[in-house]
Amino acid sequence: MAKSRNNLLGVGGQRRKLSRLEQQGAAPRGGGSAKDAADAKAELLRRMRERAGAQEQDQS
Repeated sequence: MAKSRNNLLGVGGQRRKLSRLEQQGAAPRGGGSAKDAADAKAELLRRMRERAGAQEQDQS
């Protein structure tokens, strides 16, 4: 432990260095494309609508 309570060196975990863009709230680079994300969202919505339609038919 640190010699005094005012010196908290080494108490917490190490933080990853952030680029200037990441500090300003920009998404990290190389995380995929917007087209891939839009395709995944469209597929998810399609499956959810199919399930909702099947549940409505079952209840009728």
